[in-house]
Amino acid sequence: MNGRGIFGTDGVRGEVGVAPMTPEWVLRLGWAAGRILARDQAHRGVVIGKDTRNSGYLFESALESGLSAAGVSVFLLGPFPTPGVSYITQAIGAAAGIVISASHNPYTDNGIKFFGPDGRKLPDSLEQAIEAQLRESMELVPLHALGQVRRLDDASDRYLDFCMSCVPSSMNLSGWTLCLDCAHGATYRFAPILFERLGAHVIPLGTAPNGLNINDGVGSVHPEALVRAVLAHGADLGVAFDGDGDRVIFVDAEGHIVDGDALLYVLACDRLAENRLRGPVVGTVMANLGLEETFHAHKIPFCRTPVGDRHVLARLETEGGVLGGESSGHLINLDLTPTGDGLISALQVIRASWRQGRPLSDLVADLRRYPQKTVNVPWPRGCGVPNEEKMAEDLRAAKQLLGHPARILIRPSGTEPLLRVTVEGGESGSLERVSAQLSARLAELRDAER
Repeated sequence: MNGRGIFGTDGVRGEVGVAPMTPEWVLRLGWAAGRILARDQAHRGVVIGKDTRNSGYLFESALESGLSAAGVSVFLLGPFPTPGVSYITQAIGAAAGIVISASHNPYTDNGIKFFGPDGRKLPDSLEQAIEAQLRESMELVPLHALGQVRRLDDASDRYLDFCMSCVPSSMNLSGWTLCLDCAHGATYRFAPILFERLGAHVIPLGTAPNGLNINDGVGSVHPEALVRAVLAHGADLGVAFDGDGDRVIFVDAEGHIVDGDALLYVLACDRLAENRLRGPVVGTVMANLGLEETFHAHKIPFCRTPVGDRHVLARLETEGGVLGGESSGHLINLDLTPTGDGLISALQVIRASWRQGRPLSDLVADLRRYPQKTVNVPWPRGCGVPNEEKMAEDLRAAKQLLGHPARILIRPSGTEPLLRVTVEGGESGSLERVSAQLSARLAELRDAER
């Protein structure tokens, strides 16, 4: 699985009821994680949060049982944004945090991801230790040492207070109309409360989870409904989160979608103007070439990493940077929080607009963008990506059709059995032709291997 054992780019993820996402396996995962993460500090306990999928109850109970069997106490948060779990883990001094979520995937999937006591994703060494522990026979601690389970009733207020502390106390959004699309996910309670506290008139979308509708035609992956709502209500902004609340994208007052690349640009320029930008801005290989060129024109250092927030965070820490993220809207404001946080990122973007007295459309007006298209090709897990030599003629023909500049990226998804083919440059017609040709060629190579 992506060269990282059971852990992909963002924890364990898969279809519910299919290995590894079965209750039996997740119980064992809870036990193994308890043995490793809370070793010598079981008294500190482990925090568990989840998104709104109906299978979250199933896996929450399984994790509880496994952790308790390992002698680790559990603090339950219920439906809670992933970055909020990171924050609460740090705030109460827990040994670890666990999130039950498949992020932007449909409700038929679910997943498990971990945070260490510092609120950061686990390093490879700990993930490998958990995986090794999974191969051991499961043993119950003595009955008097079983972990206990209780709910943290004040966790929501603590997290919302933290979010409020990340903007000036003078920031008042009275007179602003915001459409908020919470994807029927983990932010469905938090986002409306937060922005109403700031004085905004909130029009909520995707705030009626039923266990089955998370990300279903709503949220950051499906912003079409948000575009319609912004235009219909004459809103100042639309804000869309994904199912677990670590991603955010915007819609401006004219109904234009503003993705993670553009938001990264807004935040970088605002920090630069306030002398708060340190180190390079970190993006991924998916970032639009135009973003890189615009940063260069502004003399803002920029570098790329492989896809995945763990890579972005590692590069920020190595380079001494404070701002990074992905085109998907997974943004890291490292001067505020150690993980991607959709609510914090949304607040920072709105803060930039409020502070400068300029609409979002104006803040992104000079950002250069090249046409870009990404398509998915079904690809069995463990099947290698065709090398450049095998694809040389196809890539040469594709770049010739696109013209200059042209960029083609073929990479395995970290969360689904897919190859993602990204084509950049040219015009819409050539993008369609090139992506279709490359997808067909990859399918041909895949089928030849079967």
